[in-house]
Amino acid sequence: MTKRIIPSRRFIKPTFEFLIEKKRDGGEFNKEEIRYIIDSILDNEMPKHQQAALAMSIFFRGMSAQESADLTEEMMLSGDVIDLSDIAKPKIDKYSTGGVGDKTDLVLVPLAMASGVVVPMMCGIEHDYVINTLTKLCAVPGFKHTVSKDHFVSQLAKIGGSIAKQVDDLAPVEGKFYQLRKETGTIPSLPLITGSVLSKKLAEGAEGLVIDVKWGNGSFIKELEQAKQLARSMTRVGRTLKRRCVALVTDMNQPLGDTVGTSLEIKEAIQLLKGEGPEDIKDLVMKLGMEIVRLAGVAGSTLSAKQTVQRHLTDGSALQKLKDLVKAQGGDPSYIDDPSKFATAKHVRKLPAPKRGYVHMISAGMIAHGVHILGAGKTSAHDKIDYAVGVSEIKKVGTQVKQGEPLMMIHYNDEAKLEQALEYFKNAYRLAPKRPTPPPLVVERVA
Repeated sequence: MTKRIIPSRRFIKPTFEFLIEKKRDGGEFNKEEIRYIIDSILDNEMPKHQQAALAMSIFFRGMSAQESADLTEEMMLSGDVIDLSDIAKPKIDKYSTGGVGDKTDLVLVPLAMASGVVVPMMCGIEHDYVINTLTKLCAVPGFKHTVSKDHFVSQLAKIGGSIAKQVDDLAPVEGKFYQLRKETGTIPSLPLITGSVLSKKLAEGAEGLVIDVKWGNGSFIKELEQAKQLARSMTRVGRTLKRRCVALVTDMNQPLGDTVGTSLEIKEAIQLLKGEGPEDIKDLVMKLGMEIVRLAGVAGSTLSAKQTVQRHLTDGSALQKLKDLVKAQGGDPSYIDDPSKFATAKHVRKLPAPKRGYVHMISAGMIAHGVHILGAGKTSAHDKIDYAVGVSEIKKVGTQVKQGEPLMMIHYNDEAKLEQALEYFKNAYRLAPKRPTPPPLVVERVA
């Protein structure tokens, strides 16, 4: 475990009122004040109402680059930090702000492993209606998303990668902060997002991080400029903490790939690991994969990075690494060999286009909500996830359709749930007589 640095001079504890007023008036916290705030929240010494006031002050006033770096470091040091120094290979993780139909982690982790990069991936709290990577992997019978830290480290040393649930004693104050942000409407605060994400990722032992910052109607970041600012904030703080960091700002104004669901998305990921699959997600996998191998130092140039990624996507080595990862965490790897073994829905129904025209806009958020209603997500602790349900063959922005032609295929098991979900699916699409220009998938690279 990494130890806190003890300040060289005596620190006189300020009152919580003083700290709130200081940030409210645009002041900048020093390192000792940030450490005191983190410790006070961790030890439940700061009352909830003052935590809320502080979060709101940060939301409106922001934080400097140094404050954000100090906040991230103190959050990271609020619990254990995994030591991976005994593993010689480069250790690079990937993080996404979350997107509808985003199954890139299922492809990128084994791809990086096959390229000689160790990927220590732990997944934390999921966003509303967005199915996270762990939930998708749990569609494989026997797969255990919860592993001990010792298992996590030994698996990394043995096969080069793990995708597991965040353990409670890594950056524990982050969980408290996240709940506070949810309760106070301060989720979009850029310094608090930066501290939340990086504190967890750096506590896993990652030496570098590739970040996919999504913006649009299928992300909690709705505005492009805010996504760019977050990418800059994360890479700047990463550099300050001496970690290699690259961010891509990517479009989430329509689902990624052709499917949204659990089993459906794993099947699509397996396609991608065979060098097949939808062009949009293949393109994103290539770009993110190239960033990972370059950041790790496995590939020196853009050309060699591209060749490395293409080779492992087509020679079967990345697919084998997915099987290794599934097996190491108790899952049945035969499902990766034979995707037809995954659960399938009893019924499949098309969503017909109400008129002729071009797909002008898709609300990815509405599609995610509809898939959630079908049973792909939990609405209470007692619910069971239905791994078979979801949507496939999604028509994308710019596609021409005839009246009655399917905009998507709906996979469902429950008629009553289908009727509720249909309202979201129908309202997710906007058709127009003229072909729109689809937005670029990658808007900006920040390094």
